[in-house]
Amino acid sequence: MEQSRTSLVQRLLHKVEVWGNKLPDPAVLFLILLAVVWVLSWALSGVDFNVVDPRNGEPLVISNQLSGSAITQLMSTMVTNFAHFHPVGVVLVAMLGIGIAEYSGFINAGLRALLSVTANWLLTPMIILIGIVSHSAVDAGYVLVIPLGGVIFYAAGRHPLAGIAAAFAGVSGGFSANFVPSALDPMLQGISQAGAQLLDPTVTLNPLNNYYFTTASALVVTLLGWFITDKLVEPKLKDNPVDGDMSDLPSMEPLKDDERTALRWALAAVVLGIIILAVTASYEGSPWRGDDGSLTSFTAPLMKSIVPLIFLLFLIPGLVYGLIIGTIRNSKQFVEGMTKAMQGMGYYLVIMFCIAQFIYTFGQSNLGILLAVKGADFLQSMALPGGITITGIILLTGLINLFVGSASAKWALLAPIFIPMLMQLGISPDLAQAAYRIGDSSTNIITPLMPYFPLVVVFCQRYVTTTGIGTLTSMMLPFSVCFLIVWTIFLMIYWSLGIPLGIQASYDYVMP
Repeated sequence: MEQSRTSLVQRLLHKVEVWGNKLPDPAVLFLILLAVVWVLSWALSGVDFNVVDPRNGEPLVISNQLSGSAITQLMSTMVTNFAHFHPVGVVLVAMLGIGIAEYSGFINAGLRALLSVTANWLLTPMIILIGIVSHSAVDAGYVLVIPLGGVIFYAAGRHPLAGIAAAFAGVSGGFSANFVPSALDPMLQGISQAGAQLLDPTVTLNPLNNYYFTTASALVVTLLGWFITDKLVEPKLKDNPVDGDMSDLPSMEPLKDDERTALRWALAAVVLGIIILAVTASYEGSPWRGDDGSLTSFTAPLMKSIVPLIFLLFLIPGLVYGLIIGTIRNSKQFVEGMTKAMQGMGYYLVIMFCIAQFIYTFGQSNLGILLAVKGADFLQSMALPGGITITGIILLTGLINLFVGSASAKWALLAPIFIPMLMQLGISPDLAQAAYRIGDSSTNIITPLMPYFPLVVVFCQRYVTTTGIGTLTSMMLPFSVCFLIVWTIFLMIYWSLGIPLGIQASYDYVMP
């Protein structure tokens, strides 16, 4: 019976892969979606939906993106939309530093040293956990942990796409599961508090109001992701032979003496750099701190410098390693290392151009806001018990997340609707925010509309050249479904046991 059930799951995932890969190329897919937004915005622009825009309190109107003014506005902002699209700069700057580290052999040597002391069976949870912790460095996990997941698995003799899937599950599927506080916590808390104060101006929330729950969730996501990777995803990948160019990937050969010496000096340079950063950021009035004296607020120069710091984190040890081992002997080779990293990013840039124009047009149309508001209104009209309502919030958030990717933008739209609605039902803003985080994280990994999704496809194509949207979606679908179900059940159990959600947090709200 169990074998039959497993075979059924594998057949369903295979069909998802086949159907998904029949979709157009990601770049073309976003152009088609852009056309769909144009048509829908034109067709719905004259319709009165009797909906109030939560951003300004005015009637929500669908903006016709086929009007002359909208078309000329798109044309005049097309370059800016692309050049200022956040994932573009993040990826390219980080890849310049990573390129030097790869070219010099530093990453190769470091992974071989890591694999020599890590049991093969512990690679999966290690990668997932590193992916979860990477949230503290904003978008670092997408450009750093996910590709390294593939490299580590390949070097260990396992399927590299399984490593990418595990890393993607930790970085994106477990986006709201972290035992290390990050900038995401105060960001969501601020939006939640603003939503709560629409109903009760006296409400104040702690920035770590979900900290205990997200800490416990990190363990749940790691263990669950470990099981899914090893028991469901990797066995299916035997049908996807590795046919990419593996010539520059690390092997499991033991380190030579000169490699070991160069690696030690490179790691010493990393440690020295971290010490310098810690010392210069430790004292009051440090230029790394924001106006409020914080190191972790979004306005703090330290948080704004995460990507350049990642660039230096790989550039410096990569350069030191190359100089000592002899793989970088002059400035020409130094530039060649960066150039080689950029050569593989052409396809990614094409996709990002199309995504940037789609996201701009979709945002201007107000279609995403209409979807969010109508969904919340439907949930409120159901008047269900608290536990079912919270489950509905999670599922609705997961659905909306397939179309509106940004966690902050989506919560800014939903919080003014969800939180006052739930407060009137006696449910606290802290619990509403925890529910939102589950729905937002669980479906990140199956939507091509998430800006970094095409980048993961590119990472996969390095190993399996036929990888498409369907391949990645079928890999990540078991993670998404299991995370959504198990994480929701975990919240219900957590709630029933009365375990605190976080600092100064509560489950119930009593109207004054």
